Amino acid sequence: MPEPAFTTHRLTKVYGEGRSAVHALRGVDLEIPGGEIVVLLGPSGSGKSTLLNIIGGLDRATDGSAHFRDRNLSQMTDSQLTRYRRDHVGFVFQFYNLMPSLTAHENVELVTEIARDPMDPEEALALVGLRERVDHFPAQLSGGEQQRVAIARAIAKQPDVLFCDEPTGALDSQTGRAVLEVIRDVNETLGSTVLMVTHAANTAQMADRVIHFADGALREVVVNDTKLSPAEIDW
Repeated sequence: MPEPAFTTHRLTKVYGEGRSAVHALRGVDLEIPGGEIVVLLGPSGSGKSTLLNIIGGLDRATDGSAHFRDRNLSQMTDSQLTRYRRDHVGFVFQFYNLMPSLTAHENVELVTEIARDPMDPEEALALVGLRERVDHFPAQLSGGEQQRVAIARAIAKQPDVLFCDEPTGALDSQTGRAVLEVIRDVNETLGSTVLMVTHAANTAQMADRVIHFADGALREVVVNDTKLSPAEIDW
């Protein structure tokens, strides 16, 4: 198995206090190999997005530890977590979070201005199949094209890890498959570890590894010996 990109030990997250407290994560022990496509699968409220937010440096655990390689995320200061996100992590969300007043090129350029070793925005957009759409504004793009701009923005910093939270949740089947094709290509071209949160079990068929969550706990880890291409996935 490749060297782990992430490890967690007794990772716990509690929102609120007393009788109204919500236990989002209940002592999760997990190891995620580097360079793989990993799907975190489970219903809404199962804890998968909470885990993604903690190892992505967007949130802090209540207890336990999370490591990125040999770095303890749980002990980082806010400024250290900011540098971690800037230097190592790309995020893709269900809703594209593009700046409506900026072109596709300009939306991607926002990230390249602060990245350590960015690729050219046009190169990033070409990787997601939008070479001819660089000067279009979000309102001039379809939902799938907007999501691909969001992916280009995330990968333009050449991240070690790409976090995708329900990246096809707002898309139809044809467009969703196209977006999954792009995510797979990013994994293969850049070697980025991809962590994808979803409640859609079909998406797991393209993963190297599927981590099942329920009620804030890890229930099962399944290694896919035979992966499907996004085009082969039943929607």
